[in-house]
Amino acid sequence: MADQYAYSGDDKRPTEISAIRWEEPPEGPVLVLLDQTRLPAEEVELVCTDAPALVEAIRSLAVRGAPLLGIAGAYGVALAAVRGFDVDEAAAALASARPTAVNLALGVRRAHSAHEAALAKGGDVRQAASAALAAARQLHREDAEASARMAEHGLTLLDELLPGGGHRILTHCNTGSLVSGGEGTAFAVALAAHRVGRLRRLWVDETRPLLQGARLTAYEAARSGMAYTLLTDNAAGSLFAAGEVDAVLIGADRITADGSVANKVGSYPLAVLARYHHVPFIVVAPVTTVDPDTPDGASIEVEQRPGHEVTEVVAPQAPVAGASEAGGGIPVAPLGTQAYNPAFDVTPAELVTAIVTEEGVVSPVTAEALAEVCARSRRVTTG
Repeated sequence: MADQYAYSGDDKRPTEISAIRWEEPPEGPVLVLLDQTRLPAEEVELVCTDAPALVEAIRSLAVRGAPLLGIAGAYGVALAAVRGFDVDEAAAALASARPTAVNLALGVRRAHSAHEAALAKGGDVRQAASAALAAARQLHREDAEASARMAEHGLTLLDELLPGGGHRILTHCNTGSLVSGGEGTAFAVALAAHRVGRLRRLWVDETRPLLQGARLTAYEAARSGMAYTLLTDNAAGSLFAAGEVDAVLIGADRITADGSVANKVGSYPLAVLARYHHVPFIVVAPVTTVDPDTPDGASIEVEQRPGHEVTEVVAPQAPVAGASEAGGGIPVAPLGTQAYNPAFDVTPAELVTAIVTEEGVVSPVTAEALAEVCARSRRVTTG
């Protein structure tokens, strides 16, 4: 169904996307980001010379995605330290830039702790800055390695659940190289299936209201030569009813101790649809996204986005004549309309078939099984 509307790239363009990198030009170290608000129209880079610039990039979604936010947060602390700014102040601002994704605070804390530890051991500010940068670079490497292992575990799980290949996978939001130090989370699994010839179709939810699926996932799928089809979020139900979805693969911004999953708003309805239609609902995320200090979904602080993201329509960074001032877009609702615009929703553990991490697959999803995976990860890290 709908294959005639699919895009299947055959141009074999390079799939590597550098979403973040540290550079040291003569004028001083900088953090370079691919501005995701400008995709897919153009590939433009942002150069951050201090933590406030990075905080603004995070809040504007120029850099986004749970694993990448952790990496960015760590580099932001290092940037402040190397350039001689107040590291404590930078760490606090970065950690609070977006509240729902646990990786951001974790990355900030990791680089900040390395900085403080170096000072506590008698190191000077230069040595402490080097320690913070080393911690950020190590986190970046670890995330790339975790991405590869998640792809391997996820593909094995798909083959177990859906023997014979020809997988038709529905995904939501964006979970590829643009959110990771490697090839991503859920998207990396689909990409692995594509590379071995077992992906028949990647169904891409457009993902309202900011269209991360349409702008970013479709962009990555096209670069990778994958067979993909874009659909409006509210068309997913009819796709399930037609028997065109074999599995749902999504990422996560926070996984609580009991296995509840916070992800881009629209994920929870997909989980309900998947359960009704007996389709596996699989979450792919690194262990760093599991937050044992948040007991359940009700305890997650869900970020509320500005209403104009719903009441206006705007092309990425395209100036529009006569656009309203609130968000720079074209109004699609009466002036003064209030909008409910949560950035995330929460899917309870009982609707999740499996959580795929770099340390293996958790299924069924229970607090005990998640705790064991986290403990296993700590043993590997400290061993």
